[in-house]
Amino acid sequence: MSQADFVLTNPHVFRVYKSGHDGPLLVLLHGGGHSALSWAVFTAAMASRVTCRVLAMDLRGHGATQVRHSDDLSTQTMSRDVANVVRATYGETPPPIILVGHSMGGAIAIHTASSGLLPTVVGLVVIDVVEGSAMDVLHSMQNFLRGRPKTFKSIDRAIEWSVKSGQVRNLESAKVSMVGQVRRCEEEEGDPSEQVSPAGDVVTEGNEEFYDLNYVTDKAESATSEPHSVYSWRIDLSKAEKYWDGWFRGISNLFLSCNIPKLLLLAGIDRLDRDLTIGQMQGKFMMQVLPPCGHAVHEDMPDKVADALASFMIRHKFAEVRSETKSSSYPFMR
Repeated sequence: MSQADFVLTNPHVFRVYKSGHDGPLLVLLHGGGHSALSWAVFTAAMASRVTCRVLAMDLRGHGATQVRHSDDLSTQTMSRDVANVVRATYGETPPPIILVGHSMGGAIAIHTASSGLLPTVVGLVVIDVVEGSAMDVLHSMQNFLRGRPKTFKSIDRAIEWSVKSGQVRNLESAKVSMVGQVRRCEEEEGDPSEQVSPAGDVVTEGNEEFYDLNYVTDKAESATSEPHSVYSWRIDLSKAEKYWDGWFRGISNLFLSCNIPKLLLLAGIDRLDRDLTIGQMQGKFMMQVLPPCGHAVHEDMPDKVADALASFMIRHKFAEVRSETKSSSYPFMR
């Protein structure tokens, strides 16, 4: 992603990252607890494959976005946020849009597409979220959240935990995406894991216009030497429990009912539920199960996800393959 910006949708301010100037628009929606930075490595991979534009946004309550009622994480509110940010950025007639969402962001992408809030949506891509398996794990989500460290002594420690815990298995992506998940806090007297107070973001970009991997990594590494600081999660996902059911319940049928080309990318075939199994057999959407990876599929295997999405876009004539990539990767382009 080459440009970082803030988009005002009065009275809200959303952090967005943009890339590209031509072709269809990929609107990228991150998972719960993550931020738009989770798409950084994937975006670079996409830019080398097809001509397209990218808009990745920090959803409300996440990253550097600042909104009123940031604890309102309902699907209706977040879907409206997505539509408002797109319109504020590209006007009332934005370019052809392909909504791409991971986990919670995948559910929001489905709700946004089915709501008709963005009339130029031509495609829908959902990454590793299926109603059946998502509903099954909700009862254990609080235990998972309680099992995470509350704070980290440095960004390096946060990145190390991310990789060792398997949250993100790709170190290159973890170095960027963890910056959007934690923020620096001043350490108070007593146990730093229990007492922290906000003291600003780990990355203060000021008037920096361009975003790149080296910039964020350098800032993160320099922050590790700051004395008397710890880093805590930017959002307490446990407080959003009342919205979890609404994110995922009914999304399989909503996904199937969207009358546009659809792609489902999964980390494992075991995630497929009954409705989607039937729909896939009926040819209602394209599906690809990627080689073994974690839940953050687009971070663990950005090149594989970029290949799958590029093939999807080319087959449906949404985008043109970059001339230098016309090879055995896309044999149907010969």
